[in-house]
Amino acid sequence: MCGIIAVSGYRDVIQDLYDGLIVLQHRGQDAAGIVTYDNQFHLKKSNGMVRDVFHTRSLTRLRGPMGIGHVRYPTAGCSSEFEAQPFFVNSPFGMALAHNGNLTNSDKLAKEIREQDYRHLNTTSDSEVLLNVFSLALRKQRPGTLTPSHVFRAVKMVFRRCQGAYSAVALIGGHGIVGFRDPHGIRPLQLGKRKYGMKEEYMIASESTVFKALDYEFVRDIKPGEVVYIDRHNKLHAAIVKKGELNPCLFEWVYLAAPDSTIDGVNVYKARVRMGEALAQQIKKSGIHIDSVIPIPDTGRPAAAGLADKLKVRYREGFVKNRYIGRTFIMPGQEIRKRSLNFKLHPIDLEFKGNSVLLVDDSIVRGNTSRKIVEMARKAGAKKVYFASASPPIIGPDPYGIDLPTTNELIAADHSIQQICKAIGADGLFYTTVRDLHRAVQIGNPNIKHFSEGCFTGKYPTPEVNRKMLIKIGNQRNFTRENPSTATDEEGEAYKAMTLI
Repeated sequence: MCGIIAVSGYRDVIQDLYDGLIVLQHRGQDAAGIVTYDNQFHLKKSNGMVRDVFHTRSLTRLRGPMGIGHVRYPTAGCSSEFEAQPFFVNSPFGMALAHNGNLTNSDKLAKEIREQDYRHLNTTSDSEVLLNVFSLALRKQRPGTLTPSHVFRAVKMVFRRCQGAYSAVALIGGHGIVGFRDPHGIRPLQLGKRKYGMKEEYMIASESTVFKALDYEFVRDIKPGEVVYIDRHNKLHAAIVKKGELNPCLFEWVYLAAPDSTIDGVNVYKARVRMGEALAQQIKKSGIHIDSVIPIPDTGRPAAAGLADKLKVRYREGFVKNRYIGRTFIMPGQEIRKRSLNFKLHPIDLEFKGNSVLLVDDSIVRGNTSRKIVEMARKAGAKKVYFASASPPIIGPDPYGIDLPTTNELIAADHSIQQICKAIGADGLFYTTVRDLHRAVQIGNPNIKHFSEGCFTGKYPTPEVNRKMLIKIGNQRNFTRENPSTATDEEGEAYKAMTLI
């Protein structure tokens, strides 16, 4: 899970790119980067939050009427600042790319790029691999003057070679910006536009929340297998170059996306409310007494509201969240997640003392966070503590860009609901079913027939994903966590041809 954005306009686009990344910060807090173009590439990227990476001096130097940006959530590769995106290659034309997702055949492609195409890769990032595959496909056509057909054919070659999930934005020096979404449509990508006098400016972004914040009009979701090319005259070209079938990631509606976003026609907030309403039916049947429903902020709130409304039980805010602590699920490393939780949430004792409470969270991943929250509720004086998850049990990893690398980290992979209930110390535990989760999303868009839901069912939409691959990906990511790499001076040489700020 990362956030990507691209803007093409008639004036410097840096303010839109910066503000857009701020809005997308929930999709990644590990690193941020922007590249713009005004007959020269200007790049700034580093580890850290958007507000920490960019300052007044860097923003004024990132000039140009077109650019792309990225916020990183580390999944593939390491957390070195040289893994930060966008990535750049100087041929053809000079190209930069930012990517959300994960290539499942990245190792194979990287080997081909080194041994057959004689290109050097500076990092272990699959996004750098994707950029090289795209640039090679474009270069092989030897375009004298770049046309939309050249771009479409190049992306079609990308679709032939690359497996997994990849929504991407790219900047081609002197020519325009490109956005494309893999033929399975696993990760979101959307198109927006804004009037500039009698002309139009365009934006491509991961989520529609960005369009509303920056006064862009939402145009549509980019379709699976589709390429959008906005040339240097701001003329829009689009084509589906490989027919695919929409398999959006269910976890976008559970946790990843902002509640005010609408993805593939389904409002995220309403889908989460419907998840809570489905949970209410189970809890009614259980016959337990609940004095109040308390959400785990922030993503547990919509489900808790829907659940409380259906049960006709009072909804109460029982936890105060420290706004200056990042999303613990997407922090790199379990120790950091554990430590940050100690001062991320603070219980309001009066809402717990002597009450039977139902805590509602978006999901239970490893169980450590849930156990700690149950402990907080009991220390605050709760008589009974029940727990509800708006998502089904997470039983497997996700190879498409969510940090669920190995089954031995997932409490539901080898524990029953009763065992998980005991492990987290709750008096009762409830999960949304996969069927109810499908319904919560499909009510918003009945045309979505299939999902990327392997973490819930073990069934993955791309055929190359098997048990052997999942084990390999998990081992690679565990090695990365235990052996964080440090960037060398040599690794930085590739970027000296650009304006580094």
